[in-house]
Amino acid sequence: MTPPKEQAERTAEPRGRQPKGVAGAVQSVDRAVSVLEILARHGEAGVTEVADELDVHKSTAFRLLGVLENRGLVGQAKDRGKYYLGAGILRLAGSAAVRLDISQEGMPVCRELADELGETVNIAVLDDDAAVNIMQARGSAAVTAQNWLGRRTPLHATSSGKVLLAHLPPTLREGLLARPLPRYTDRTVTGTGALRGELEAVVEQGYAIALEEFEVGLTAVAAPVRAHDGKVIGAISVSGPVYRLADERLPVLAKRTVAAGAELSRRMGYGF
Repeated sequence: MTPPKEQAERTAEPRGRQPKGVAGAVQSVDRAVSVLEILARHGEAGVTEVADELDVHKSTAFRLLGVLENRGLVGQAKDRGKYYLGAGILRLAGSAAVRLDISQEGMPVCRELADELGETVNIAVLDDDAAVNIMQARGSAAVTAQNWLGRRTPLHATSSGKVLLAHLPPTLREGLLARPLPRYTDRTVTGTGALRGELEAVVEQGYAIALEEFEVGLTAVAAPVRAHDGKVIGAISVSGPVYRLADERLPVLAKRTVAAGAELSRRMGYGF
């Protein structure tokens, strides 16, 4: 016989006009988040405690905890039958903290560099197989510059992307290089051999340059940003039209971008 709570959950009408499957999925997500909040509040809890707080049957609570445990978000003390927040939560929180910290610490660095050079300055971080811009400052000469904030850009065709790609662990980097490399302009590097050579140079010289490789007429220079342990967690870049970022100006831009990257790295705890 189906328990009353379980029966009620199956037969309850969905709110609004959402399809039944969608409503059920939303409810499951809401309950899963509630489970995490319960464990955060109590430190640890058993199936019965979780079920009582959610006002669901124990079998429902058990299934929710099982899914969260499989994803590493919840752990279980087998000897006590208690559940607690797992290491997966730390991974997610750490990723969010890095983005928050680099944005906060990067703001004055970006602003100063943009004011000095008159160009657009961005901070990008790795987002799976792309670079995403999380901070932007515009200089006086960049009044018509594009808004890059929040945009995902290809790793192989942008200066920030090359910095991030160059400093990935070899296995992960090779996995990304094994994928097709789309061509965006006539200057986009799409050969893995040529790109590997360029990435080696990025590591040696401490910066990357993209000359009209993602968009015609756009040039950019980027340098790495490191965390306290030396790991590259982002890239700071200066970008602008090719007629302003001419070849003779690139060495100066590279030097200042590297210095800005070092300053932001220092703010993130590197070198202490």
